[in-house]
Amino acid sequence: MPTRFIHTSGGNIAYDDQGEGPLVVCVPSMGDLRSEYRFLLPLLTSAGFRAVSMDVRGHGETSTSWPDYSVAAIGQDILALIESLKAGPATLIGTSMAAGASIWASVEAPDQISGMVLIGPFVHGKGDPWLKFLFSLAFARPWGPSLWTKYYARLYPTRPPHDLPEYIATLRDNLRQPGRMEALQKMMAADKTASGERLNKTRVPAFILMGSLDPDFKDPEGQARWVAEQVRGSYQMVNGAGHYPHAEMPRETFERILPFLQQLENQPVETHAS
Repeated sequence: MPTRFIHTSGGNIAYDDQGEGPLVVCVPSMGDLRSEYRFLLPLLTSAGFRAVSMDVRGHGETSTSWPDYSVAAIGQDILALIESLKAGPATLIGTSMAAGASIWASVEAPDQISGMVLIGPFVHGKGDPWLKFLFSLAFARPWGPSLWTKYYARLYPTRPPHDLPEYIATLRDNLRQPGRMEALQKMMAADKTASGERLNKTRVPAFILMGSLDPDFKDPEGQARWVAEQVRGSYQMVNGAGHYPHAEMPRETFERILPFLQQLENQPVETHAS
């Protein structure tokens, strides 16, 4: 599938576009590629949805020179993509930090967002100069890409995808490209308060999905429950899955997401005051 691009004042955003029907925009976690959704996209299109997946700033085939890598900046890119597609409103599926960006987008442009699926949502945290310094050391070249992918492999605790070794090699090669490891470092240290401040302000339907063995959280179900309460949504756990249930257990994940998507299509369209 040929890569498509939208051009913004800050750079180019790469994305894939497949299928026909209601628009679903999939946004990957930091340090990952849009092909994070490689197993979920065919399931979405076969169910009658138009599935679009994008590379976030500095990652994949998206350009690397951006002044801002915060959740608000990624949220702006999500909205720019939806606007360029002329097919909104869209349902967003966002993983980890991209869940925070989805929340930001839903508050800033509620008419463009019909609902959100937040997977392993990391939705709060303030940028810390000391943390930024530590990240700059831990993930410096030349060892940074290999160290990141070694950490990445542990995010699939029960049923790693059959192609995980090849996928990790692709991810490592991408991070070795000029500017990409540096973009990841900046995104790790970026301020995430913009999503935390908007958690209880979003008014679009939200569904939280969390792997029961997600190593990024001490209490995965507690985190899922807390986020669901904040956004007035619902949550479900994927038993045995880690941080990427949609790649580790795609069929089980899809079976949980599909009823939410179908419910969105059956509800009346609401208008939001500006």
